[in-house]
Amino acid sequence: MTMVMDKGLSVRQAADFMEIGAAYTDFVKLGWTTALIVPKLEEKLAVYREAGTHPYFGGTLFEAFVVRDQFDDFLRVIEKYRLEYAEISDGSISLPHEQKCEYIAKLSQHVTVISEVGSKDNTKIMAPYKWISLMKAELEAGSWRLIAESRESGNVGLYRESGEVRQGLVDEILNEIPNEKIIWEAPLKSQQVYFIHLIGANVNLGNINPTEIIALETTRMGLRGDTFHYFI
Repeated sequence: MTMVMDKGLSVRQAADFMEIGAAYTDFVKLGWTTALIVPKLEEKLAVYREAGTHPYFGGTLFEAFVVRDQFDDFLRVIEKYRLEYAEISDGSISLPHEQKCEYIAKLSQHVTVISEVGSKDNTKIMAPYKWISLMKAELEAGSWRLIAESRESGNVGLYRESGEVRQGLVDEILNEIPNEKIIWEAPLKSQQVYFIHLIGANVNLGNINPTEIIALETTRMGLRGDTFHYFI
């Protein structure tokens, strides 16, 4: 499964991206709250749907509504744009986890929920047992898939500030959570290669740049130097 990050593409750029990348893209996330201000949003969503991919809005949009006590208004946005998937996160706000799970349960009655675990604040480093506990609770609450946080920069959450993978964290997560339930945010090539080596060509990866979708597919197939010998 591949989730691509749209950080504000125009309708024409989205169409160009789909022309080359639709076959390799499962989801397109309209990053953070860009869906609120991007021009011709409905036209762009139509481009993605017609190409066979699933668009959805970044979790920060959910947070922007919830922090203002406007969850019902968030639901109306989801309904207005006929979204089949929605993301719930708490990377930018302080939200009791029990309350987050309640939102997951409520939202899952309307759409398929993808929830994100991890903070966008690089000073907040969670112990592996905490990641695992949160992930299990969110799956039980109704999340279909879990996103392991890294931001679009790839230097928080799963990764150190340098972009290096927190390997011990990943290993402990995989001991407790089925890998098919996790979408690993991996915007950097080195991170993509790490997870392909660790889990295999069909690992779920997210926050991929639209311009890198073909490059990622060659990496998955062992047709790039980074994975060439791994697949022989």
